[in-house]
Amino acid sequence: MKSVLPLLLLTFLLTGCYQKYYIVRHAEKAQESSGTTMQTAGNPPLSDAGQQRAKDLAERLKGEKIGAIYSTNTTRTRETATPSAAQAGLTIQTYGRIDSSLINQFKALKSNTLIVGHSNTVDDLVNGLTGEQLLNDLPDAAYDNLYIITKKGKRLTLVQSKYGQPSPQ
Repeated sequence: MKSVLPLLLLTFLLTGCYQKYYIVRHAEKAQESSGTTMQTAGNPPLSDAGQQRAKDLAERLKGEKIGAIYSTNTTRTRETATPSAAQAGLTIQTYGRIDSSLINQFKALKSNTLIVGHSNTVDDLVNGLTGEQLLNDLPDAAYDNLYIITKKGKRLTLVQSKYGQPSPQ
């Protein structure tokens, strides 16, 4: 029995150590209007549906032990990440241009990580982290995709999931 215990522990350590990246596009943004409800036309907040989707994301990630949250510096991405950050007790960290340096920074993380991007950057994040050309830009109406990259040792796997209400695609 004593000789089996170290073997079981080693097996658990080798098979149980993994990290996940959760990558989403920001939730639905508010449409331009003639009122003063928007900060600028180029940096809209989330719509009511988007606010609900951000809450749905936090609910979906509950229990996933998120240790870091990254967002671009736009209102809609930060608002998408806010409920998840509040739930995890984390501060949203801002990232800029997606290049090999940023991808390497993300790869060096040791905790489960939420990354919120845009319809034309989610593919860059997924492809950069996996090292494969798996996605192209997302359709403009697609808001319900959740890309989960699991890193186990040097092996990476991608699962596409959905969350919240289905997008009208």
